[in-house]
Amino acid sequence: MIPKESVPASRKLGADDARALAAVATTVIVAKGKQVQRFKPAGKVGAEVVEAMLGPTGNLRAPTLVCGKTVMVGFNEESYAELLA
Repeated sequence: MIPKESVPASRKLGADDARALAAVATTVIVAKGKQVQRFKPAGKVGAEVVEAMLGPTGNLRAPTLVCGKTVMVGFNEESYAELLA
């Protein structure tokens, strides 16, 4: 798979960017270690979804992958394997 866009870590993405990504997604998967949360925003992005997508500094957690209508935030090996299968 070849990425359409790659954003360098020096470009900080915040709450507005997270909300914009989630607004067009049918599924948002947020991984924090072994904990994985799944959201179905359906165009209505609540504060809970945005908060989950942000790290302790208030920036979008890395890595973030947009695959079709699914947004994957953070890293969890099983979730990536499932998404990219």
